[in-house]
Amino acid sequence: MVIQVLVVDDSEIVRRGLSEVIESSGDLHVVAQAWDGRSAVAEARRCTPDVALVDIQMPGMDGLAATRELRALPRPPRVVILTTFGDDAYVDEAVRAGAVGFLLKDTPPEDLVRAVRQVAGGKATLDPAVTGRVLQTLAERVPALTAAEKAALGALTDREREVLRLVGRGLSNLDIGAALHITEGTVKGQVSRLMAKLGADNRVQLARLVYRAGLEP
Repeated sequence: MVIQVLVVDDSEIVRRGLSEVIESSGDLHVVAQAWDGRSAVAEARRCTPDVALVDIQMPGMDGLAATRELRALPRPPRVVILTTFGDDAYVDEAVRAGAVGFLLKDTPPEDLVRAVRQVAGGKATLDPAVTGRVLQTLAERVPALTAAEKAALGALTDREREVLRLVGRGLSNLDIGAALHITEGTVKGQVSRLMAKLGADNRVQLARLVYRAGLEP
């Protein structure tokens, strides 16, 4: 099945570059491009993409407002925020708006393609290069762990805590498996159990909990 992608950025050069990478994959297709949030919402209504890559800073309607409106559509795309090292202050709002991933604009092509596939498949994605900074910023803006969260974390096995820490670093299931010398399928099962035990809906929420709990420096 071909994954339909909407590319949103106020820079034509960036849009073209991202679109070329996406189209070269074989199973991803750019159904539309947009230069600001308002045009992104209009294009999403017209072509109902599966995934929207959205720049966080744009003139007019920015990426945050666009994410909120995109997620409110009858057939909402899953939104991945395109960020730079100077955008940490916006990340908390992006999560609240419904974004399920964060990628640097200079993410290697193969990582970009893999991230779009993961998001289209219902997973969240985090660029390892920005995970620590982004989630530390989020952790500083939310309340301390609740008693229930502390109890749930305390009940984890040693292996579950290892997997949780690596999720917090933004590693994929494949990379976690390689680090712990276990199969990707085993990691997938453990991540699913972690979500159930910790009340998380996706990997972004798991990673956020890692930093709130101080499991990563």
